[in-house]
Amino acid sequence: MCAGSVWPPLAESIDPASEQIAAAQQILRCIDLTSLGESDDRGRIIALCAQAASPYGSPAAICVYPEWIDLACIERQRLELTSMAIASVVDFPDGSGHVGRIEAECRRAIAAGADEIDLVLPWRSLIEGCLDTVGQALRIARETAEGRILKVILESGELTPGQIRLASELVLQSGADFLKTSTGKRAIGATPAAACIMLEVLREHGGTAGFKAAGGIRTLASAIDYLRLAQQYLGAVDSSRFRIGASALWQDVIDVLDSAR
Repeated sequence: MCAGSVWPPLAESIDPASEQIAAAQQILRCIDLTSLGESDDRGRIIALCAQAASPYGSPAAICVYPEWIDLACIERQRLELTSMAIASVVDFPDGSGHVGRIEAECRRAIAAGADEIDLVLPWRSLIEGCLDTVGQALRIARETAEGRILKVILESGELTPGQIRLASELVLQSGADFLKTSTGKRAIGATPAAACIMLEVLREHGGTAGFKAAGGIRTLASAIDYLRLAQQYLGAVDSSRFRIGASALWQDVIDVLDSAR
């Protein structure tokens, strides 16, 4: 929770149960259902797409490595998941900042059918003060991914509050569509403290860019916390301005919705 927040504790906010169900329905539509494991294979991606075909609707997107975009597109069509986007990652998970790699990976993902790109910011360059490297990475990604949703991963768990603010400002100035917290591959993933800084910059910036929380969000209760933060700073939100990147969270949301049937 951010300093100065006035909304009640979660336990109060989701009582009665109908409020929890409504939140679960909203969050389900804002999830980027993700599989970015080293052991991913055809079976895993097919199963991921099958998960997305829930009786309660589909997630905003599924997010997979570039080599699985083709298969994800095939499964999306087969399962008639017409409202679900296909997202993929670029310069992931290290955020090297090498513009040749960024451009090549963006082009590969787009050629394979990706609708959305999740780029890792060269956060080490940011820490070192090499802002030209950061700017070049953002520029080439925005140019190459023109017409696609571009989310930029700050790796906020590795940054100071001041660096999170600076990174957020640079990303928004580049024309990216979302600020995203984390890769989920570092010790510290999403945190409410980092989310507050990013959301504050989004509010100050204006426009229509959104926020994506990712890294360690496994329960509906945790997801509701991030949803409420987004609402506090941005007002009413849907998947065009709020996302949660997760895998385990999906089943927790489904279990809650199943319990209400």
